[in-house]
Amino acid sequence: MTLQATIDLLWHQLGWPLLRLLLFISIGLLVANFIEALNWTRKMALVARPLTRFGHLSATAGAAFSMAFFSGVSANTMLAEAYEQEKIGKRELILANLFNSLPTYFLHLPTTFFITAPLIRGAAFIYIGLTLGAAVVRTLTISLLGRFLLPEQEPAARSGPEEGQEQTLSSAWQRTLVRFRKRIRKIVRYTVPIYILFFLLAQAGLFARLETFMAAHLPFLAWLSPQAISIITLQVAAEFTAGLAAAGALLQDGSMEASQVVLTLLIGNVLSSPVRAIRHQFPYYAGIFRPRLAVQLIAASQSFRTLSIALVAFLYYLGAR
Repeated sequence: MTLQATIDLLWHQLGWPLLRLLLFISIGLLVANFIEALNWTRKMALVARPLTRFGHLSATAGAAFSMAFFSGVSANTMLAEAYEQEKIGKRELILANLFNSLPTYFLHLPTTFFITAPLIRGAAFIYIGLTLGAAVVRTLTISLLGRFLLPEQEPAARSGPEEGQEQTLSSAWQRTLVRFRKRIRKIVRYTVPIYILFFLLAQAGLFARLETFMAAHLPFLAWLSPQAISIITLQVAAEFTAGLAAAGALLQDGSMEASQVVLTLLIGNVLSSPVRAIRHQFPYYAGIFRPRLAVQLIAASQSFRTLSIALVAFLYYLGAR
């Protein structure tokens, strides 16, 4: 590889993606700190008030839920700030992060829909409906768990963690910048080396080998047709779009029915998520949260997501028989 080719590779696959990630994290951090400086947490929490009140979740969790419809980075930053300031405990942090499943799903819904609809047509509505149902189940379940695992919020605490009058825009912005400068240094210190490490591991083929290994060792799926196995293999070893393209082709020539395609995509979704979550989520999670906590949050999120999708897939299988 020539020097120019190496430079191009480093810029397109490392430099620019890392800069873009840091930019989004910085914007999310600014937004989250500005909202807190203006004491708007209570107002934003109104959207999720019925669920947070039932689940004994604080206004910070409700505000993060509302923010997650627009920016997952801002929502997680808001939770991380509250945790570090001891406004919420670790148990509530984990539950609040899982609670954001529904808004996070809606954040990615347009992209998912416009990828699936052209390839698998009508089956896309069933697939999206089931994955949406799984996200709803996750959020409602967390609200129920919170009711048993968290102490009931005092009225003052439920209304919001901030005290005092709302700040002026100028003073709030000054406070935001002070906290931003302090926080961004820590984020960069963790995110940059971890992102570079994961880039090097990807270049060494570690993640590709992991995904290929998973795709080649699926004996518990022997009951599926060879066509279904091929779709799942592409989803795990390549990417979601590759599996969709194969599913669309098989659906078009009549080799598979819509119900079979939907069930296969759900199974592939479950199997392909863990490695990609570690590869894509951990570098930015480790910048927002402490690395050990980031691992715990990702593990909890992926486990819960896997269970919910497996549940809707099983129910759909029973209904489609």
